[in-house]
Amino acid sequence: MNIILARLSRRILPVALAVTVVAGCGGSAAPHPSGAVPVSPAPPQSSAPSPSASPTPTVKPTGADDPALKSFYGQQIGWAPCPDDPKTKNVDESAFQCGTLHVPLDYANPATDGLDVALVRKPAAQQDQRLGSLILNPGGPGGSGIEEVTYGGTRFDALNARYDLVGFDPRGVGKSTAVRCLDDQARDDWNTADHPAQAKGKTLADACQAKSGKLLPFVGTVDAARDLDVLRGALGDQKLNYLGFSYGTYLGSVFAEQFPDRTGRLVLDGAVDPTQDLLNLDVQQMAGFESVFERFAADCVTQKGCPLGKDPAAAAKKAADFLDGLEAHPMTTTSGRKLTSSQGWTAAISMLYGDAKSWGYLRDGLAWAMQGHKADYLLNFADGYNGRDADGHYTNQGDAYAAVECADQGPVAPTDAQIQQALQQDHDTAGLLTRHYTADDLFDPDCRAWAFHSSVPPHVIKAAGSAPILVVGSTGDDATPYAWAQKLASGLANATLLTRDGDGHTGYGKSACIKAAVNTFLLAGTMPATGTHCASD
Repeated sequence: MNIILARLSRRILPVALAVTVVAGCGGSAAPHPSGAVPVSPAPPQSSAPSPSASPTPTVKPTGADDPALKSFYGQQIGWAPCPDDPKTKNVDESAFQCGTLHVPLDYANPATDGLDVALVRKPAAQQDQRLGSLILNPGGPGGSGIEEVTYGGTRFDALNARYDLVGFDPRGVGKSTAVRCLDDQARDDWNTADHPAQAKGKTLADACQAKSGKLLPFVGTVDAARDLDVLRGALGDQKLNYLGFSYGTYLGSVFAEQFPDRTGRLVLDGAVDPTQDLLNLDVQQMAGFESVFERFAADCVTQKGCPLGKDPAAAAKKAADFLDGLEAHPMTTTSGRKLTSSQGWTAAISMLYGDAKSWGYLRDGLAWAMQGHKADYLLNFADGYNGRDADGHYTNQGDAYAAVECADQGPVAPTDAQIQQALQQDHDTAGLLTRHYTADDLFDPDCRAWAFHSSVPPHVIKAAGSAPILVVGSTGDDATPYAWAQKLASGLANATLLTRDGDGHTGYGKSACIKAAVNTFLLAGTMPATGTHCASD
């Protein structure tokens, strides 16, 4: 997401959005207690802080047992057919049920203000064998669970046979009470620019504060996890059954940490490492993208119509040179819009989330631009990633992404020494993608000017006392590297790691073996054997 004028975004693309982008041709820091605290200045440090043990919350959440929250847990959701969207094809939204969940703005003061969480439900096909509700989250932060359920096609049909599929837009996102910061023109300008402005963080923070200041301290993942428990109660489920992708694994982990006794069957696919701060997550993610970018280019030269020549050793540099060259020579599309270097890189990265199929789309997009001098294909990819529709309107995913990430950001800002160390690591491990990077490019988003941050540092999430949790990792995942899945699974007190061997972000849609194992766990409670590896399709 280029809302901060970064040349290249490192936002973790929601799985539902990745599917939409391909068909049309979801790093997160530590949780914060309810009610974030003002930012503290960073003390001098010589190196990055070591992850701490899981801290004890100041106030242990009591959920439905808290008299002040009983009305929220006991509310009746008014389900009704969703309004049909005439702009969509092949989907009748009225076949789904829509509803609204009311939750406190501030869980420490639930009797004051509230906000609405938008919901969608697809009832179980076999009601006589219904297991309850399965709540899905596609990632982000900023991804829409409503879109995940509504436009997920047939990918969850086996689960929908016995579960009501429930999607929700987390607080601050989409159809829920949403964060608003930049208007469409400002976002167009920021997405198009090839270099970040030094005041990018303050510009965004001021815009969000002006339009959504009341909401900003309460959009972090801890508050979203508490909403998740209220939703569980309002749905009538004793335990939470949950399938989370990408950032959704962090949301699920935080839920398990807060409410281990209310965990049912949780699957966390494309895991985020909760022990790393945002700067280190970004560095590791860029190294993952660089590796996949090189593998894509090497594969491209073996395919018909590849514009990168025949030498696999030189192919990645040739692609990077073209994308970097768009800064001096942007391409004009048929609509008159410009494809800049920033948008060209965004297009490329968006296709690297996928597997061989999306690599084919990227290969074709580069061929159209490099050989046919037609930039529309790549610009469409960038627009899909950035949440821009054909009329130039944006979803709020970029605003929500920044607001949640900055609310989750730990209490200590990185020092100048840590920033320079991270910049050097980027140059060392992602030399093609970051060869023109400066320190200003490192922050996505730049939370240093944000008014509120979490008071809790990155830490191991143990969730002691939880039900067994299934963590899924993919060895060639660029957006959430496999090491993150290993770290999350090893930290959780009761977790099993299931591995997919292959490229692409998340495993459920890329391996019949992974899908079967996940479905078996969710439907029958049978965990795959420790050390299980699955091949990609």
